[in-house]
Amino acid sequence: MAQQSWQDLHKTPFNPLISLVFLIPLLYVFKRFTSSKPNLPPSPPKIPIIGNLHQLGTLPHRSLQALSNKYGPLMFMYLGNVPTLVVSSADMAREIMKTHDIIFSNRPKTTAANIVLYGCTDIAFSPYGEYWRQARKICVLELLSLKSVQSFEYVRGEEVEALINKIRDTCLIGGQVNLSEMFIATTNNIASRCILGQKFEEESGIIPSLKSTIGGLDAIFDQVIGEHETEKIDDDQPNRLDFVHILLRLQKNSMLDFELTKDNLKAILLDMFVAGTDTSSTALEWLMAELIKNPRVMKRAQEEVRRVVNKKSKIDVNDINKMDYLKCIIKETLRLHPPIPLLLPRETLTSVKIGGYDIPPNTRVITNALAIQMDPKVWDRPEEFLPERFEGNPVDFRGQDFEFIPFGAGRRGCPGLTFGVASVEYVVANILYWFDWKMPGDNVQGEDLDMSEVNGLTVTKKVPLRLVPIPHSS
Repeated sequence: MAQQSWQDLHKTPFNPLISLVFLIPLLYVFKRFTSSKPNLPPSPPKIPIIGNLHQLGTLPHRSLQALSNKYGPLMFMYLGNVPTLVVSSADMAREIMKTHDIIFSNRPKTTAANIVLYGCTDIAFSPYGEYWRQARKICVLELLSLKSVQSFEYVRGEEVEALINKIRDTCLIGGQVNLSEMFIATTNNIASRCILGQKFEEESGIIPSLKSTIGGLDAIFDQVIGEHETEKIDDDQPNRLDFVHILLRLQKNSMLDFELTKDNLKAILLDMFVAGTDTSSTALEWLMAELIKNPRVMKRAQEEVRRVVNKKSKIDVNDINKMDYLKCIIKETLRLHPPIPLLLPRETLTSVKIGGYDIPPNTRVITNALAIQMDPKVWDRPEEFLPERFEGNPVDFRGQDFEFIPFGAGRRGCPGLTFGVASVEYVVANILYWFDWKMPGDNVQGEDLDMSEVNGLTVTKKVPLRLVPIPHSS
């Protein structure tokens, strides 16, 4: 009987309505299954365990720029097992740093950063939250404001005068100078005096130890903080307080809305010191290298500087504010040679849709400032050094124009921008005013200069910049 019933059912004509009853639930389940898979941006092929790490090479900013030309302005990669979004266009950078800035405001917390940066309690790598907001507010208002930066004009003046005197000494024997080393020493001394209240001469060997050993840094900070805590502050010279003085005074007078421990203080000082030295010296190195390679630009810059200063014995801030072409040169240097071409990584707080793609939470985000600033869709002749492109051009590097973001933008933009640019402007104006410059050797021209890069804390010249200074006779 059962066999007969099955045969009768088997012979039943096809009924579309009955089929739909079974098919609709199946389609629903299939759709739920497929729609749960995120629509990720395009990805280069990866290999097990290391993911896409092998594709970074020795110059990751260049490798990622080349990959983005193939896979697009949003690219999804795995660096080891870390899901990573690489951003390489102004439009996508605007989405991330403006439209969805809060979602992209966290920092990935790595073991190395946690050890080096006192539990990531600095400004740059601190997780997004109340501590970061309060600490950044204090730094911006009390340490890095325009007023505060202007108060350190005397430090820049004294240290640049020392630099000029060293170069003059070399001129007496007709030698060449290693400008790369001199720029590092000068920016180190400016930052050390403004932040720690004292400078460390090159000969002491302290500066190399500061940047090579965490223990050395920690010991120096302990020493400096201890000295400041017992030192009597001269109230008659409030404009000559360094960063440590200011932070300790705020802490002592209960003027902070959050607890600032000694480790917190050291983490902030470390941020200020590293950001105030390496990026500035790197920008100076590339700027002078480009001027040597472009004698037309060098000549026009020197004519402007010397016309504005007009045979005075000292350059001041008012003079620099009149040097429009010099400011264009600095902008073009930062466009073509951003000291940190891959901006400090961010991390998504939640899932978000960008450019039509689904970005999961806890995704690391790397913005390639170099790729954005050399985008031929935005910049005319992007490979060339053309300061004139900024004449009459309102595009600036202060975080509002996403095609030009050497200092980042949004909540996580670099707060030390004004401090660093002030040092670069003052150093360049002086070395262009007091000296003419040429390559070593009788028949060596600027086009022979090696412009190869090497990747470190910043992207510097692989071969240090050695030039021959010639005192300018007015």
